[in-house]
Amino acid sequence: MTQREISNAEWEVMRLLWSLGEASSKQLADLLVKKQGWKAATVKTLLGRLVNKEYVTAKKSGRRYLYRAAVGEQATIDAQLKMSFDKICQRHVGRALAHVVQEVPLTTTDIDRLVALLKAKRTTAPVTLSCDCLFPPQECQREK
Repeated sequence: MTQREISNAEWEVMRLLWSLGEASSKQLADLLVKKQGWKAATVKTLLGRLVNKEYVTAKKSGRRYLYRAAVGEQATIDAQLKMSFDKICQRHVGRALAHVVQEVPLTTTDIDRLVALLKAKRTTAPVTLSCDCLFPPQECQREK
């Protein structure tokens, strides 16, 4: 399955499904009413979208449906971040990553992993990257 982007609201539903494993729309709605102030109809709409996007499966159980994530959490996070970075000119990705690293909380294990990855990547990294916004690629204006 090729993953498509999901909205912030759909992320909230996915986070609950990844945490719970499986849940009914009522269980999800009860939690999201408390957390987000959403109505049950909103949750059902979001579940329908996620089923259509193949992020969630629905299984009939008596008179209700049980929902389960059809995609892994880390794989989905990785794919969504890659899609976001693919939208940015490759000349700006490094600064964007540096900003993210500066702003988000990280464990010492996370930091050690990042340092090792960056050291390994440095051995094959080019000195500069060209702009990939224009076709054919050419020099774009540099930030002053």
